[in-house]
Amino acid sequence: MISVRPKVAELAFHLFSRPIHPELILVHQSRKIERDQYSAKIDITNCGHVVTFNSGKATLCEVATSASQPLPTRRCLIHQSLKGSRTEEATCQSGLEYRSHFQLERVGAEMFWMVGQQLGKGPTEGLLHQFSSSGRMALGAVSYVNIETRRRSMLIQAIHTFPDDYAIVKVESIYTLPS
Repeated sequence: MISVRPKVAELAFHLFSRPIHPELILVHQSRKIERDQYSAKIDITNCGHVVTFNSGKATLCEVATSASQPLPTRRCLIHQSLKGSRTEEATCQSGLEYRSHFQLERVGAEMFWMVGQQLGKGPTEGLLHQFSSSGRMALGAVSYVNIETRRRSMLIQAIHTFPDDYAIVKVESIYTLPS
């Protein structure tokens, strides 16, 4: 299990058609969602996040983490380096649709500082975790996950900062049940 924030160049994005074992990840914040048609568990981890969406007929598990994080290989639908900007899609046999767009953005020190300050400011309705400083910078990493639920869909917007690299990872994913 990885216990420190990895370098941004070491990040990977996965989608599984199964949940992953909780002992594989170090969770800092967590929230459970229960709706009539689905349930979900959203975790902020030391490297990024894990979203496990279950419709009763299908399970999808999105993992943004370090490429060196030990994860299962069975039922892995998507495995991509978290670099640049990319959109991924998947549809389960049950009709559950998944679409995600992730982006790695390197910014200048001033912009990074401003984003970190804004994310860590005040109370929030989403999940927020402020990591301790690595010592190199006064500002530690920040992870924020916004969750919007509807009757037949759930939208996740995640932002993770990486101070040692002046980098910001943004992930937006939507899970949509069939009509």
